[in-house]
Amino acid sequence: MPVDPRFYPASGPHDLARLAAVSGARAVGDAARMLANVAPLGSAGPTDVSFVDNRRWLPVLRECRAGAVVLTEAFIAEVPEGCAALVSPQPNLAFARIAALFHPGPVRVGGIHATAVVAPDATIGEGSDIGPYAVIGAGVRLGARCVVSAHVVIGPGCVFGNDCRLFAHATVSHCLAGHRVTLHEGARVGQEGFGFTPTPEGRFVTIPQLGRVVLGDEVEIGANSCIDRGAMDDTVIGAGTRLDNLVQIGHNVTTGRGCVIVSQVGISGSTTLGDYVTVAGQAGFAGHLKIGSKARIGAQAGVIADVPPGMEMMGTPALPRRDFLRASVHLRNIGAQGGKSAAAQDGRTRPKDTD
Repeated sequence: MPVDPRFYPASGPHDLARLAAVSGARAVGDAARMLANVAPLGSAGPTDVSFVDNRRWLPVLRECRAGAVVLTEAFIAEVPEGCAALVSPQPNLAFARIAALFHPGPVRVGGIHATAVVAPDATIGEGSDIGPYAVIGAGVRLGARCVVSAHVVIGPGCVFGNDCRLFAHATVSHCLAGHRVTLHEGARVGQEGFGFTPTPEGRFVTIPQLGRVVLGDEVEIGANSCIDRGAMDDTVIGAGTRLDNLVQIGHNVTTGRGCVIVSQVGISGSTTLGDYVTVAGQAGFAGHLKIGSKARIGAQAGVIADVPPGMEMMGTPALPRRDFLRASVHLRNIGAQGGKSAAAQDGRTRPKDTD
């Protein structure tokens, strides 16, 4: 179905040449052809732009009615007559840039809502929007063009660079953030880490958590994700790293650049991830581990030991992918053989129905 203009106002139409320039794609077709929006391949019409990134969509491409399609050179022969092509080695990236051109997001007008509470010594950068009932504490510094939505709380002393976005009900404390950082709805950054020690009487005493959270440029934190501040050293999320919704990052965790951490992942304290590590959903990490750069951790993996760079791990406890798959086949074969052996040993047969 088409993009709903109530939620995503469009900037179009734009001609094919403009789309090619913005996306870095090569236009094949009438450069002056006007396109009005983006749409899924199966429902796109003559004024819509769509994309193909996988061979399995070729049957849909051959029958589509789209005005233009973003695709690789390998698929250009499948484009139907009357449809223009935007050829790119990375169709997803090119289409993302085109979609952003058509739907650039709300225009910032700048200003502080009358119900917001802003400390007198807080610094609000030029062109920033502060929404209803937001609370900005003493000594906070926000860069230019930041968006602080309704009911956001930014604790004393926090720093954000330019073009940051904090969506409704996010809370931040003890945090230093770079430029273009995004906190989605309900994200919690900088709360006390899970550190305590027992007393002889069996009670627990909280160990003061005296570190900070440092967020690199272009870090994005998903809705309802939590990042604990450090106990003594900082918790550090490297530049360009993205956390999905419902991720838990323990105190003193450090990630490198460009890590991707999918929903419901839990990373225990003082674990270190290298650059460009990918962690699939519901994986869990013991504390004080070292995960090498470009490692890939499979869904629901339980990581209890260090992982070398570039290694792909699966299962609980996590094993190298090849070992895990081999073990899975072996266990399945044992189960099948064992079931047959047990039946053969005691002569059991399936009872006949007597009804």
